[in-house]
Amino acid sequence: MRAHVIIPTYNGGTVWKACAHALQAACARTPQVAGILVVDSSSTDDTAAVAQAGGFALQRIDPRDFNHAGTRNTACAGLGGEPDVVVFLTQDAILASDASLRELLCAFSDPAVAVAYGRQLPHADANPIAAHARSFNYRERGYIVGKDDGRSMGLKAVFASNSFAAYRMSVFKDLGGFPEKSILSEDMYFAAKAVMAGHKVAYVADATVLHSHNYTPLEEFRRYFDIGVFHHDEAWIGREFGGAGGEGKRFLMSEFRYLVSRAPAWLPRACVHNFLKILGYKLGKSYTRLPLRLRRGFSMHRKYWG
Repeated sequence: MRAHVIIPTYNGGTVWKACAHALQAACARTPQVAGILVVDSSSTDDTAAVAQAGGFALQRIDPRDFNHAGTRNTACAGLGGEPDVVVFLTQDAILASDASLRELLCAFSDPAVAVAYGRQLPHADANPIAAHARSFNYRERGYIVGKDDGRSMGLKAVFASNSFAAYRMSVFKDLGGFPEKSILSEDMYFAAKAVMAGHKVAYVADATVLHSHNYTPLEEFRRYFDIGVFHHDEAWIGREFGGAGGEGKRFLMSEFRYLVSRAPAWLPRACVHNFLKILGYKLGKSYTRLPLRLRRGFSMHRKYWG
């Protein structure tokens, strides 16, 4: 098996240095990795220098041209040597073990697996809300799911995260890659396409990265507005695999129990977060009724709106 790693970057700062260092260490123990490509959106700090110091290939693009889906498609198309698997990592996802890359790639020993993603653990500075989100969404036990699991698992059957995910390139090309323009969740889009085509998605719990965000309530609103936009535009995913309602209710109950036992002082803050997430999601799903200035104002990814 031959694999390439692709990392989009922009002003990665200290966490990018930690990511690059961990990636170098992991690659030294993962002979399947033939190369690492950093696609940098013209950073104004030392992000590009860190990539070059690590021996990574570097491609610079105009930040105005960056798009979560399209930029990754272009990077894949430009790879030489026809890799069997491409691994995507984000600049703030630090491999938690030298074995993480190898464990992720092992999922492709099953020829039915088209997508594999790893387990995300909270950063050391994660607040209780962020820490719970990681423990809820990324469990200790891995699994492999296919089309037959869709109705029982709902949207979880086609969940994936490009913070640390890998794709079988033959299937990626056959299915047309990511949508050329997507506000976010291009990973879920492709996972759903793959499952519908008869392939499988693997969650590899032993492939771990440190990755979390201490979002403010307003950032949560904007993020969930964008998630709502995605689910409006790709409504077929909900029709095929069910909506997000059931998983959302389970999340709320899990978070309540987690905070009561570990950080009860954070319960009021969590209520604000959850109210704004629900509001943002509902507005995003109805974004076609909103004027463009409000779409831009509500969105985390304002450049998407032109």
